[in-house]
Amino acid sequence: MVTASRVQLTVLRGRDDECRSVRSLIDDVTSGGGAVLLHGEPGSGRTALVGYAHRHAQRCTVLAASGLAEEAALPYAGLQRLVDPVLDRAAALSEGQRRLLRGALAGDGCPADRRLTLSMAVLGLLGAAAGDRPLLVTMDDVDRGDPQTAEVLAFVARRLRPLPVAILLTAGVTAAVDGIPAYRLRALTEQESAAVLTDRLRSSAGSEEADRLPERPAPSVLTALAVVGGGNPQALVDLVAVLTPAQWRGEESLPAAPPADGVLGRAYRARLDRLPPETRRVLLLAALDDGGGPGMIRAAGGEVEALAPAEVAGLVRVEPRGVTFPQPLVRTMIAASAPLAERRAAHRLLAGVLVFDGQRLRRAMHLAAAAAGVDPALADELEEAAAGGVDGWATASAALCWAAELSDDPTRTADRLLTAARYAWAGGQPDVARLLLDRLRPVCADPDVRSRADLLLGELELRCGDAARASARLLAAAAVVAGTDRVLALSGLVRAGEAVCFAGDQYRYAEVGRRASGLRRPDDPPATELMSSLVAGVAATLRGDHERAGPALRRAVVLGGRLTGPASTPTALTCAAAAGLVVAVDGAAHRLADRAATVARDRGELSMLSRALELRAVAEYWLGRHETAAETSRDGLRVARATGQVNCANVHLGMLAVLAAVRADRDATLRRIREMGEAPTAGSRPHALAGWALAVLDLVDGRHAEAADRLASLARLGTGRGQVLVQVMATPYLVEAAAHLPCRPTATAALAVFDRWASSTASPLRRALSARCHALLAPRGGPEAEQEFQRALRLHPTDAGTFERARTELLFGQELRRRRRPRDARTHLHQAREMFTLLRVGRWAEQATTELRAAGESVGPPDLPAARLLTGQQLRIAELVAEGATNREVAARMFLSTRTVDHHLRNVFHRLGIRSRTELARAFATERHVGLVSDR
Repeated sequence: MVTASRVQLTVLRGRDDECRSVRSLIDDVTSGGGAVLLHGEPGSGRTALVGYAHRHAQRCTVLAASGLAEEAALPYAGLQRLVDPVLDRAAALSEGQRRLLRGALAGDGCPADRRLTLSMAVLGLLGAAAGDRPLLVTMDDVDRGDPQTAEVLAFVARRLRPLPVAILLTAGVTAAVDGIPAYRLRALTEQESAAVLTDRLRSSAGSEEADRLPERPAPSVLTALAVVGGGNPQALVDLVAVLTPAQWRGEESLPAAPPADGVLGRAYRARLDRLPPETRRVLLLAALDDGGGPGMIRAAGGEVEALAPAEVAGLVRVEPRGVTFPQPLVRTMIAASAPLAERRAAHRLLAGVLVFDGQRLRRAMHLAAAAAGVDPALADELEEAAAGGVDGWATASAALCWAAELSDDPTRTADRLLTAARYAWAGGQPDVARLLLDRLRPVCADPDVRSRADLLLGELELRCGDAARASARLLAAAAVVAGTDRVLALSGLVRAGEAVCFAGDQYRYAEVGRRASGLRRPDDPPATELMSSLVAGVAATLRGDHERAGPALRRAVVLGGRLTGPASTPTALTCAAAAGLVVAVDGAAHRLADRAATVARDRGELSMLSRALELRAVAEYWLGRHETAAETSRDGLRVARATGQVNCANVHLGMLAVLAAVRADRDATLRRIREMGEAPTAGSRPHALAGWALAVLDLVDGRHAEAADRLASLARLGTGRGQVLVQVMATPYLVEAAAHLPCRPTATAALAVFDRWASSTASPLRRALSARCHALLAPRGGPEAEQEFQRALRLHPTDAGTFERARTELLFGQELRRRRRPRDARTHLHQAREMFTLLRVGRWAEQATTELRAAGESVGPPDLPAARLLTGQQLRIAELVAEGATNREVAARMFLSTRTVDHHLRNVFHRLGIRSRTELARAFATERHVGLVSDR
């Protein structure tokens, strides 16, 4: 008898919770018995977990058996195999129990009214067997064997508490045993699946399999296999066993499903063989067409009622809306297990009932699956029906793959593979796109087609790989295609420009700008002119020529706002949004980025969604909407991770780190930076954002030299190396840090760059920040600093950038206090404190409070509710003290030492900005009046 779930890898990937449960079950057995049920689909690793339990049970006697379908009609057959090694302990049972147990195990059965006695006999037998050593009992696939054994073991498993006996049961997904803790084995993630494949390769070193597949596969192959495996460990092992070296290298298409003759395939075939023939036929129809429902099945000559046995077996769920497959691999394995002739006949049957216009692509794909050889006409039909990804990009990509296989012309084959890769990338499947591009190379000799493929591969590398390598590939490919497709070449140059900026090689943007200028034409349509204007504007900005940069970038923004219809693509709109950010028209940039995100979602273009959200978050940062920017970045991070865009994900993490640092949230900042791992290279945009965030934390904590050093290292001014644009954004923080240092040449140089940019824009916020920076670097005590601070406050917009205005008020108040003008200082410090409180940035509100006290004002607690400023324990201590309790009384009531209470109370006073118990009582009385303090 063959069963699935035979994965025997030493490391059980994705099963940490289950392993912990098994260890706890065995380790605690001496203090009281227990039981656990593990259930999951075939191949999910149930047997591997049983093996894990056996390896961990070195202090236990082990009884082990498996449920066998061949013995399912033999009552107590499984129980007989399980307890046979300890039947000699039956002497401990009463005579009646002994006789009943031996009769049942000998095949005499058990009367219904004696089942309780039999179950108690088994419980007593296991207790007697555990007299010398704890006992571990495992029954794998308990639901496959005879039901009488399952009933007895369930009864025993619920009554183990007094005994040193542990029972581990495994079963399929539909099995359940009342009163026993159960764990459903989930599908592995892509990362866990890739780890299983890697483990398999290592474990087979020196074997025939290792000789057949000697090289480590490309990451795209590992990822694609993880998808095909559906998160099932046995499916992954079976796939590795049938791959050819060419498939391993990504030169041939990978299997669409685990092999039908593998361990998992045989397990599913055994389950299907137990179903009636009509059920299998209808089940195959349902598996081959995921867009239909009961009506579709009836039209194809089947009856939904025939699926009842499959539904009982847990293979499908039949609902009014359609037939669903609850386990990821069931649909795939049903199709893979059917003979080829039956599959083709079913596909032809389904194609025959898909006659409406909206079913054109589904019909063509069924015909393709039924085809026995090349069919150019069907290939053309597939290509036309899939155009534009109307039925979804993933479906369109699969259709173009079919079209490529049905083509009889190598050139058309290559074109269709390239289109399939482009569709896969649009749908957020970069690894599928890479595999298709790898398949294209051996069949394509046309340099133009290969260069188009390189443009797509360069975009994949920009978002998901090595951005420095991406820029070189994009520049080379754009040069080749420029002669045949100028617009495509220009698009490639836009991506190359993104790549050099991402990698911190802005000095190379001059070459991008020169090439783009050569492709520009006076009669270009708006979308094409937009790309040319963006590249020209960014190139001019990076060389400091703002007089030329401004008009070009503004033109790009205007053109983006005018785009309509098919020209209004996420790519074009993100180009316009990027131009808006460089030229500091934040509102327009935000509208364009938001529109790009909306269009990308509506069209399912996941490849561009994360980039659109990145630009929207930056616009929201400049608009002072920090919380909204953080939410946008979190959304972008989810999209980037779901679509394998590592570089985009790290940019969002960097932005989240900066936003957290600006709010002085150290824990969140460091957590986001740790999430980046080691992927960001030095000089890249994520690396620079992380450096900016850490510098802000240094500044908050008063480490001015460290903050200045970090920010100065973001770019090397005058060389075009490093993250020039990020450093420009961070210049106000660099100047603030440097203002506390005796030597400021780097800050002065950075401010000169910031000034030239800010003065070329129409942004009051940028000019206000410039004035604030000049105030900070002005001689202390002189009139220049006060004049620049006042100019900054006049320039700060009232509808945006409230946080930056509050920072300016705080810094101006500090300057006035140090100049011994406390009365004037208090006006600005009160403004800063109020704004910070409204923005809920407690650390900055604390700084303003401290400055107010230093300016001679007795300040009560910040207006923030204590519940948001204090930890739970601090809040409880504060409430008790406010009620009049002494420190000793608080310590007694909270079971703490008086020293701990003293420590917490000092922190409470500091966080609330108060200096006495009287102020604390007054503050809490006020907060209770408005219902802001806990009433625990």
